[in-house]
Amino acid sequence: MLSRRDLIAKVGAASFAFSSLPSMAATSAPTANLGFAGGEPIRPLSGSFPQKGTMILQRTRPPLLETPFEVFDSGVFTPNDRFFVRWHWAIIPQSVDASAFRLMVRGHVNKPLSLTLDEIASLPRVEVAAVNQCAGNSRGFFQPRVLGAQWGNGAMGNAKWTGVKLRDVLDRAGIKSGAVAVRFGGMDEQIVPDAPDFMKSLSVDHARDGEVMIAYAMNGKPLPLLNGFPLRLVVPGWFSTYWVKMLNDIEVLDKPDTGFWTATAYKIPDNIHADMRPGQAGVRMVPVTRMLPRSFITNVAPHASLSAAQPVVVRGVAMGGDCGVKSVELSTDEGRTWNAANLGRDEGTHSFRGWSTRLRLDAKGPKNLLIRCTNTKGESQPMKENWNPGGYLRNVVESVPIVVT
Repeated sequence: MLSRRDLIAKVGAASFAFSSLPSMAATSAPTANLGFAGGEPIRPLSGSFPQKGTMILQRTRPPLLETPFEVFDSGVFTPNDRFFVRWHWAIIPQSVDASAFRLMVRGHVNKPLSLTLDEIASLPRVEVAAVNQCAGNSRGFFQPRVLGAQWGNGAMGNAKWTGVKLRDVLDRAGIKSGAVAVRFGGMDEQIVPDAPDFMKSLSVDHARDGEVMIAYAMNGKPLPLLNGFPLRLVVPGWFSTYWVKMLNDIEVLDKPDTGFWTATAYKIPDNIHADMRPGQAGVRMVPVTRMLPRSFITNVAPHASLSAAQPVVVRGVAMGGDCGVKSVELSTDEGRTWNAANLGRDEGTHSFRGWSTRLRLDAKGPKNLLIRCTNTKGESQPMKENWNPGGYLRNVVESVPIVVT
C-alpha cells in the first residue's frame, strides 16, 4: 500500500490532470445486452469517460455508468476504472485543486473546522473492504417495469477503501449535547435553482460507530474523479445513496433532517423484502438503508452450453448485505435441493466473497442454475421477486438458464 505521504502527493498530482481530460462524451457502439424481459435491454458501451475503461452507458448527464458483468469474474475487488458511477445532478466539477480543497465541519459543534487534505490524512489511517451498491441495482428486471435508471446487475462494486474514521473528524470538532444527526453534502450542483441539493444524513450514533469513514483512496489509489475525488463518505453495509461523493461539507444537526433526499426520496415498503403490489395503497414506507444478501454466477453466461461429459466449475461472488457471508448454495433442480459451494478468502464483513463449486450435469437439455447466499444473521435470498415503485432492494435468488449438451 502507498504511504500516507505518497498517497497525498498522488492526490495532489491527480487534481491538476483532470482539466486536460476530454469532455464526458459517449459512443454508440458496441453495445451490451442486459437481458431485461418486456423492455429494451440493449445499452451502448462507452470508453470516453475520464479514468474509466469500457462501461455500459445508462446516461451521459448526469453520468450513470454500469460495470460490465464479466468484470466481476476477475476477482472480488472491482478495478477502479471499471467501477460503476451514479450521480444525481449533472453539474460536477471536472477538475479539483487538491491544495485549495477544504472539508467543512459545522453546525451543532463546539469548534467549526475547515480541513485540508493533509490535515485529514494526518488522522489515524483505516482501511475497509466494502461493497458499494446502488439501491436501484437490477431495477431493469422489475416486472411490471418502474421508472428510474434501468440498471442490470452491474450497479455495484467492491473496493478496499482507505481513509479516516468519520468519528475522528467529528470528535475533533466536538459534537454538542443534543445533536441527533449528521448531514453530508458534496460538490455536485443541481441544474435548476429550486431543485433540492443532494445531501444525506445519518444518525449521530451511526456516524460515530467507527465503521463509517471518509475515504481518499480506493484499491490503493486516489479516488477517480467520477467516484468522488478527492473525498467520499463510505457507509459499510448501507446502499450507495449514503456514500456522498466529492464530500466537502459535514453539518451536525440538533433536529432530524427534513431535506428531500433523506426525508422523502429513496423510500421502500416497511418489510424485509421491500415488497408490495402495483397500485397498493396504505403501505408504510421507510427510508432505504441496509443491504441484503446477494450472490451471482460470474463465469457462466445466460444460455451458455455446458457439457455433460465432464464436471463443470461454476464460480461467482456473494455479499452478506450489512454483515458477512455464512454460506452460498447452488441448485440445479429449481430449488428443490441445494448444494453448498466452497467459499473463498474472507476479505472482511462487508466485502464480496468469492465462491466456487464443481457440477456434474447428467441430464441433457435446458436447465437453470440457481444461486443463493445466506448471511451471518441467517437471512437468505428469497425465491420470489419483490416489487416496489422505486425499483429498490432486489435480492431474489438469481437464475441463469443454460443448455446441457
